[in-house]
Amino acid sequence: MPTPHRSLLRLAAGLLAGCAFALTAPAAESVWLTDLDLAQLHYVGWRKPTVVQPSATPPPAGKAPAAPSLKIAGRTFDRGVGTFVTSALWLELDGRTERFEAFVGVDDSATDKSAAVIYSIIGDEKKLWESGVIARGEPARKVDVALTGVRSLLLKIECATEPKPNHVADWAEARFTFAGEKPRTVRTPREEVVLLTPPAAAAPRLNGPRVYGCRPGNPFLYRIPTTGERPMTFAADGLPASLKLDPARGIITGTAPARGTAAVTLRARNARGETTRPFKIVSGSTLALTPPMGWNHWYAHYERITDAMMREAADIIVRSGMADAGYAYVSIDDCWMNAPQDPAPKAKRHDPLRVGPLRDAAGNIQTNKYFPDMRALTDYIHASGLKAGIYTSPGPLTCAGYAASYEHEEQDARQFAAWGFDFLKYDWCTYGRIVPGDTTLAALQKPYRQMGSIVERLPRDVVFNLCQYGRGDVWEWGQAVGGQCWRTGDDLGGHLASLFDVALKNAEHRAWSRPGAWNDPDYVQIGWIGDARGGGQPQPCPLTPTEQYSFLSLWSLMAAPLFYSGDLTHLDPFTLNVLCNPEVIDIDQDPLGESARVVKLTRDTFLMIKTLDDGSKAVGLGNRGDVPVEITATWRDLEVKGPQLVRDVWRQRDLGPSDGEYRARVPRHGVLLLRMRPAAAAK
Repeated sequence: MPTPHRSLLRLAAGLLAGCAFALTAPAAESVWLTDLDLAQLHYVGWRKPTVVQPSATPPPAGKAPAAPSLKIAGRTFDRGVGTFVTSALWLELDGRTERFEAFVGVDDSATDKSAAVIYSIIGDEKKLWESGVIARGEPARKVDVALTGVRSLLLKIECATEPKPNHVADWAEARFTFAGEKPRTVRTPREEVVLLTPPAAAAPRLNGPRVYGCRPGNPFLYRIPTTGERPMTFAADGLPASLKLDPARGIITGTAPARGTAAVTLRARNARGETTRPFKIVSGSTLALTPPMGWNHWYAHYERITDAMMREAADIIVRSGMADAGYAYVSIDDCWMNAPQDPAPKAKRHDPLRVGPLRDAAGNIQTNKYFPDMRALTDYIHASGLKAGIYTSPGPLTCAGYAASYEHEEQDARQFAAWGFDFLKYDWCTYGRIVPGDTTLAALQKPYRQMGSIVERLPRDVVFNLCQYGRGDVWEWGQAVGGQCWRTGDDLGGHLASLFDVALKNAEHRAWSRPGAWNDPDYVQIGWIGDARGGGQPQPCPLTPTEQYSFLSLWSLMAAPLFYSGDLTHLDPFTLNVLCNPEVIDIDQDPLGESARVVKLTRDTFLMIKTLDDGSKAVGLGNRGDVPVEITATWRDLEVKGPQLVRDVWRQRDLGPSDGEYRARVPRHGVLLLRMRPAAAAK
C-alpha cells in the first residue's frame, strides 16, 4: 500500500492537473443567431428578413419598444430572425459547437390562415432534426439539437402547403453554444469544383438545332455552331438559292426562301477530320422551332448597360465558344432608352446621361447617350453571325422607369425592325396602371395580342417574348396572340434558393410546350451575377457547382429558352463547362420540343423524363433535398421495355446496358442527367 505521504502527493498532483485543465480548456460560450452575418441567408421573396434584437437603450417608461418583434401564436419574442419561406442558412463549425437552441413557428404576420411550414436542421449531410408540419397558430416549438463534431450545418424552412405562398416563419431566441471557434455563416456548403464536360475534340462537331424556322422574304441570318480546331471550312448541300454560305466563317445570309421545307446537309472540315449534320429550314409562319438561346444583360449589369458593353458581349460570345455551342442572341434588356426628368425630390434618381426627352417631335422613341446608334450596334452584332434582342413594355414606362411603348406600339415595333433587332421582350411593368385592378383574361391578353399582330407583320423575323409573369395562365394562349416564348412565373433573380421549385412548377405546363411555343422559367443565372434585389455589381453566384450543373439539366429537360444572364467578362472554365456541353444542349434543342414529364418519388426526389426525336429518352434523376440519396428509375416509370444503353450526358460517358431499373446516388440539389436508348436498336 502507498504511504499516506505518497497518497497526499498524488492527490495534490491530481488537483493541480485538474486546475491546469480548467485553466486551459475554454469555457463554453454562446452567440445569438442575430449576431452572425445574416447576409448569407438565402430566402424567397423581395422583403428582407426581419432581424429582431433588444435595443441597447431601454424605451422610456410606459412606452413600447421601438424595435419590431416576432410573434408566434400570440407569444412575443424580442430576439430572432423572421424570414420568408423557403429560406436556408449555411454555417461552418469547427466540431466544437455544442448545441443549437431556438423556438420556431409560423409568425403571426403570415396573412395566409392556412400557412404551414417544415423546419429542418442538417449537419454533415445528415438530418439532425425535423419539425414536421407546423401550422399558423400553433404554439412555438422548442428546438435543442446537439452539434458536437458537426462541421457543416444547414438551418432550413420549407413551405408545407401547395401552392407555396410567401409565408413568414421565425427562428426565435436562436443561439449556439460553442467551446471553440464561433460559428460562421457561409454562402453555400463547401464543394469541390469539378469540370464534368470533357474538352471539345479537335475534329469538327456540328452543334445547335437541326430545324430552323423563318418567314418567306425576310432577311435570313444563321451562324452554324461548330466546335473544333480552326481554320475550318463549311459547306451546305441543298441550300436554297436565295441563301449563301460564307465557307470560311460558317455564316448563312440572304433572304428566306418561299414557303416550304428545305432539307440541307451541313458540312464542316478541318485538318483533323470532317463531319455532317442534317439541317431543315422551314419557311412559313412559325419561328423559334427550338427554344431560343442567347445572352441578356439584365442580371449582370442592370442600369449600367452601354453600347460598348453590348459589343463586347458579342465578341466574348464568339471568342469564348458560346456561339459554337448554339448561343445566338445578344439581347439588351431595360435602360437603353431615356428616363423622364425626376418628378419629385424623393423619386428614383437616374444617371443624368440616361435622362432626357422620351420621344422626338415625330414620336420616335429616343435612346439615351450610352446608345448613340442602334443600327450600328445591330450591324456589329450581325457581322459575327449573331442576332440582336431589345426590350420594352406595353405600359407608359418600363420596370426601371424608362420610356416604354404605350400608345406607340406600331411605331416602336417598326423602329426596332428598322434598327435591325431580331428579338423583342415585352415586359408588363407599368401596364397595370392602364388597367388597374382588371385581371380579366381579355385585359391580360390585350397588349400582347396587339403587339403580337404587329410583330408578325414586320419585314423581319422577330421572336416575340411575353414577359408578364404567368398571368392568366399565359402558357395556354401565348402562342395564339403571336408569342414564341413566355415567362411562366415571377423573376427567379433574388431567390435562386427556389431553383427546383421554379423548375418543377414550370414543368407542370408541359402540355403547352412545342415547336414555336416555349415555357420560360427565366434566365440562366450561374457564374458571376449581380444582386437582383439591389442591382449591385456582379459577384460569384450563391449556387454550388452541383446546383449550377442542375440549372442547365433542368432547363434542358424542360425545353426552356437558354438565355445566360451572367457577367461575360467573368467567364471562367467552370462556367463555360456548364453552359457549353453540346449533348446537354442537344436535349434542350431537340426538334420534338417536348418538356419532360415529372414523376415524384418522395418529397425530395423525382424523375424528369423527356422523349426525344430519335426515340431515345433524356432522364433526370433529381434530388432537391439537402442530403445525398440513392434514386431508382424503374422502366415502368420511364415507360420503356428491355435492356437500355445508358449514357451520362454531362461526362459524355457510356455507362453500359441496364434492364428493369437504373439506380444511382445523387448529391444534394443534384440532377443526374442520362440519355437512354434501346440496346436492340444499337445492334
